[in-house]
Amino acid sequence: MILFLGAFVYSETLAQNVVTPKHIAEIETVTSSQIAPDGQYIAYTISTPADPYEENRSNSTHLYLLDVTEGTTTPYHTTNSVSSVQFRPGQNAITFLSEMAGDDTRSLYQIPIEGGEAVKLFSFRQDLISYSWHNDGNQIAFMASEEAERSNSPLPYQADVYEENVPQRRGYIANVAMNSQMARQLQVEGSVYNMEWSPDGERIAVSVAPTPFVDDQLMNQQIFVLDTDDGEVSAEINNSGKLDQIEWSPNGQRLAIVAGSNINDPTAGRILIASARGGIPQIVNRDYEGTYHQIEWTDENYIHFLSSESTASRLGRLRFDGAETQTLFYSDEHDISSFSLSDSTTYSFVASAPSHPNEVFYFSSQVDGIHERMTYHNEWLNSVELGEQVVVSYQSRDGQFEIDGVLIYPVGYENGTTVPVITQVHGGPESHYDNGWLTSYSTPGQMAAGKGYAVFYPNYRGSTGRGIDFIFSSQADLAGAEFDDIVDGVDFLIENGIADPDRIGVTGGSYGGYASAWMSTYYSDRFAASVMFVGISNNISLWGESDIPKEMYLVHTRKQVWNNWNWFLDRSPIYHVANAQTPLLIMHGAEDTRVHPSQSLELYRHLKVRKPNLPLRLVYYPGEGHGNSRAASKLDYNYRMLRWFDTYLMTGDASAEKPHWDAPIPDKE
Repeated sequence: MILFLGAFVYSETLAQNVVTPKHIAEIETVTSSQIAPDGQYIAYTISTPADPYEENRSNSTHLYLLDVTEGTTTPYHTTNSVSSVQFRPGQNAITFLSEMAGDDTRSLYQIPIEGGEAVKLFSFRQDLISYSWHNDGNQIAFMASEEAERSNSPLPYQADVYEENVPQRRGYIANVAMNSQMARQLQVEGSVYNMEWSPDGERIAVSVAPTPFVDDQLMNQQIFVLDTDDGEVSAEINNSGKLDQIEWSPNGQRLAIVAGSNINDPTAGRILIASARGGIPQIVNRDYEGTYHQIEWTDENYIHFLSSESTASRLGRLRFDGAETQTLFYSDEHDISSFSLSDSTTYSFVASAPSHPNEVFYFSSQVDGIHERMTYHNEWLNSVELGEQVVVSYQSRDGQFEIDGVLIYPVGYENGTTVPVITQVHGGPESHYDNGWLTSYSTPGQMAAGKGYAVFYPNYRGSTGRGIDFIFSSQADLAGAEFDDIVDGVDFLIENGIADPDRIGVTGGSYGGYASAWMSTYYSDRFAASVMFVGISNNISLWGESDIPKEMYLVHTRKQVWNNWNWFLDRSPIYHVANAQTPLLIMHGAEDTRVHPSQSLELYRHLKVRKPNLPLRLVYYPGEGHGNSRAASKLDYNYRMLRWFDTYLMTGDASAEKPHWDAPIPDKE
C-alpha cells in the first residue's frame, strides 16, 4: 500500500502492477456498435491512439466485425479512419465514411459482410459529414458543408475575417446506384444537423439552425418535414431548445425527439413526441429523475431508450404517451454510451465498467435479460491492480439535495486510513460521472489510485442524470451552491475517515477547470494543490470571448453581463485572488474557442503579480482546442498533472520547490 506522508516521487519502475500514464496512452476504446438486422453480426469501431513518442496526432478509428454466434472478431478496415458505420438495407454489406489514398474528400465506402476490399459508393465535392440510408438501400440523405468563398486578394497572404465566410452545412439526397451520382440539395435555409427518412421514404425530417455557429447549433435547431419528391416543406415542428435526435414512428404518424424540456434546459435529455403533421412537441415522462440519451421506435406504440439515473445506466422501453415504462437492463456498474437494436429483444451496446474502458456487449431480453461482454481489448488490464470504486452519497449543506458521486480508493486501501484525495470535477456543468471507467489523460483515476491517492468524482447540482429539477437547480448561481456541493463532498470524506483534511486536491476541465480555479482562490484554505484545465477565471471577459454566449445565458447564468457587472465579477476566481494559497498548475489549448486561452492567462497574471511566492505554472498546448486530442499532447499533460500532485498534494507542503518546467516524460522503452 502506497501511503507515504513524506515526499513521494513517481517512478514507472516502482509501480509495474498499477495503471500508469503509459497504459492510458495505449488504451483502445470501443466507440460505436451496429448490430445487423438479423442479429448475427455486430460492426463496431475502436479508437486507437498514435504512439506519442513518434507523432502527435489524434486517434484513428478502425472497423471490426463480430460474429455473435462464434464470438470471434475480425479486423475489417484498419488502414484508414472510418465513421458512420451502418448495415446497408437489403444488401449483405457494411458501409462507412472514410478518406482513402487518392480521395479528395471523405466518401462513402462499402465492404461485403464476407469481407474483401472497400469499394467507393459515392463521393461529393466536399467531405460527407454523415449519411442515412433510405429503406430501398440505394438512396442516401447526407450532409456536407458548402465550399467557402476564396479570397481574390493578389497578396501572398490571407487574413482571417472572424465569423464571416463560414460555410453552411447543407442537406442532400443522392442515389448511389446511379452512375451519374448527382446530388439534390434540400431547399431549407441554414445549416442542417439531423436528417431522418420516414419509414416509407417519401418524407424526410431535418433539423436546421440559422447559421453554422456553435451557439445556433446548440440552441436554435428547428425541425422541418420535407417531401422528398419536390423538396417542399410539408410540416414544421415548433420545438425549442437543445436537440440531439429525431426518430420516426414505424407508421410515419409521429416523431420522437431527444431534446430539452424547454429553451432553458441545459441538456437534450428528455423525450418529446410531435405529430408528423406539425405542431408543438409534448414531453413524455416529465417527472422521470434521469436523463434520456438515445431512442429507437420498435413499433407504433413503443420506444426503446438508453438513460442515466445518477451514476447508473438503464435500457428500457416506454409507450409514446408515457403510460407504461419497462426496464430491460439496469446496471449501477456500467456506463452505457450507446445501443443498437436488431429487433425488439436483441441489442448490442457499448459500455465501460469500473474495471475496463468501453467494450461491446450483447443483450437479449428473451434470455432473462442476460448481457454478455463480447470484446476484450487492453490486455494489460489483466496484469495491474485497480483501486476499489464505489458510489457515495451525502447531503448538501442547504439540505436541498442528496448528492451522489463516485470514489476510487487507493490500491490496497486499509479501512480507517486517511489518504490524500484528488477531487475530479466534471465539465458542463450539464454532465455527470457514471460508475464506469473513469481514467484518462486528464482524469487521474486509477493512475492516482496506484500512487496512494483516493479520487473523488462529485455529481454536484446542475449535473445530468437526476431529472429536470436537479439540472435546473444551479442556474443563476455560478460557483455558488453547485461548488459548495463539491466542498460538502470533501467534508463527507473527511468525516468518514477517508480524506486527510490537509491533503485535498482538485482538478477538472472546462467548467471543472472553473471549479479548480474557484477552489484555488475562494476556497483556497481547503485545497492543497490544484490543476486547472481549459478553465474559466473571469466571467465578464468570458462572455465576449466564447463561441457560446447565447447558450451560457439561456441555460446557465440566466442574467446578462451588462446588467449585472458586479455579480459576474464576484463569481470570478480573479476577484478572489487575495485568498489564494493553493499551488496551481494551469494548462490550456492554445486554439480553444470555447474558453479562450486568455482566461488562463488572466488568472496566471493576477496570481503572478499579487502572489509572487505561490507555486504557479501556465502551460499552453499549440494546435489544441477545448481539450487535448493528440497523442503527445495528452501524454505531456498526464505527466505534468501527476507530478504537480506528487509535489504539493502527496506531501501537503505548499513550500516545496516548484518542479522543473519541462515535462517529466520517461524515455520510450
